[in-house]
Amino acid sequence: MSDSAHTSLDLPAEIARRRTFAIISHPDAGKTTLTEKFLLYGGAIQMAGMVRAKGEARRTRSDFMQMEKDRGISVSASAMSFDYDGHRFNLVDTPGHSDFSEDTYRTLTAVDAAIMVIDGAKGVESQTQKLFEVCRMRDLPILTFCNKMDRESRDTLDIIDEIQENLAIDVTPASWPIGVGREFLGCYDLLHDRLELMDRADRNKVAESISINGLDDPKLDDHIPAHLLEQLREEVEMARELLPAFDQEAFLDGTLTPIWFGSAINSFGVKELMDGMAQYGPVPQPQKAQPRPIRADETKVMGFVFKVQANMDPKHRDRVAFVRLASGHFKRGMKLTHVRSKKPMAISNPVLFLASDRELAEEAWAGDIIGIPNHGQLRIGDTLTEGEDIRVTGIPSFAPELLQGVRAGDPMKSKHLEKALMQFAEEGAAKVFKPAIGSGFIVGVVGALQFEVLASRIELEYGLPVRFDSSQFTSARWVTGPQAEIDKFVNTNKQHISYDHDGDPVFLTRLQWDIDRIERDFPALTLAATKEMMR
Repeated sequence: MSDSAHTSLDLPAEIARRRTFAIISHPDAGKTTLTEKFLLYGGAIQMAGMVRAKGEARRTRSDFMQMEKDRGISVSASAMSFDYDGHRFNLVDTPGHSDFSEDTYRTLTAVDAAIMVIDGAKGVESQTQKLFEVCRMRDLPILTFCNKMDRESRDTLDIIDEIQENLAIDVTPASWPIGVGREFLGCYDLLHDRLELMDRADRNKVAESISINGLDDPKLDDHIPAHLLEQLREEVEMARELLPAFDQEAFLDGTLTPIWFGSAINSFGVKELMDGMAQYGPVPQPQKAQPRPIRADETKVMGFVFKVQANMDPKHRDRVAFVRLASGHFKRGMKLTHVRSKKPMAISNPVLFLASDRELAEEAWAGDIIGIPNHGQLRIGDTLTEGEDIRVTGIPSFAPELLQGVRAGDPMKSKHLEKALMQFAEEGAAKVFKPAIGSGFIVGVVGALQFEVLASRIELEYGLPVRFDSSQFTSARWVTGPQAEIDKFVNTNKQHISYDHDGDPVFLTRLQWDIDRIERDFPALTLAATKEMMR
């Protein structure tokens, strides 16, 4: 992304104060706990929950599905909006579990920056690496938070080296930890020359800040034991020699990440990270679209659906489309054109989210994420505009890696099953394929845990027990090319053909040999592992 993309827009003050970002990490790095502390400091909640809550300890706000509460993992991206220090934060908490990575990939199309959480003991883990690559493809600026420093963790320079080597990104320390594990006292804030001390007694208390005039300030002796102070001075001197200084342009281009150290569960380092997002994070960015990009400073309202969540409120069979506003000043009751159907939609009940809680949104600006309750009209990839025929691009759908047949426990309820499956397909929770020959459906997912989630949700939300059976097929490919060739191909390979919920033909394969054969016999056709969700 060119420098000018981040700096040239002369934005209205309301848009310029928006910061829209996702939190990404490997499972168990502390991402949901960090999200809770963001909400606590933003004044959105009074007391932070814990992911595995016991007794009176509150449940986390961002995990709203029953299964998330039972397992202590996030399986669905959730959005939260709140004010912090004069800025409007739109935060999206994403699933860390690799079985739900497709939801995360799509979410990253709707944000302008990401916070990468890593575990101080484990460093860069596999899922972190995958998610980072998606951020890199999108040139997203990344702030890094090294969590769990109050537990035994790796050497600070080792952690930074690993990030630089594994992720091929420059790292600049925004803070430096003082001690680790039981000896962890806090951090030295390198950007503002401040000492930040952790209070272990109160997990919800903001760290105490002490202004320091450089590392030679005698005040440091009053707060840090001599051996740790000597180590801090040595390490910071080495870091300043070996590592680049913070550079705003390099950060916005996605080539440099500032790193903060802390302990989310003890509320330590969180405020400094939030200050960093407020001070350095990007304003709402242009969105890729056809036939032209959409700039945040345009006056007409435009937005796109990056996620659909059904039954967030089980009492109402609703579907909420999560819409990222790309431009303009939206007001409740506006009529917007649904570009795919070319029909006008009156947006009368838009909502702002605090995870599963919602409030009516009277207005919203470019950069905000609003929810639009609807009954299936809006799908992932849809664009809404004030009349212009423009479509946001780059929202992916991936070929499933696991395929299984599905049957209702009660054969009389197959129609109900079809309705449930179509809903989950539109939500992006699974791929649903209707075979050209025979009855029933084949469900495709990225990870095995998704089958469990689907079975659980179909039973909870539709009162319909289901069984998944093994399938003879192992992968799926979307078929594109000249229509005459597609028709010929479909007629000669009917036993392998299915249709997805959009009615597009899909080639189900058992072996790589199947794909090689088609590529040889039908050179005009393309078998694609991804499908652009542009409508």
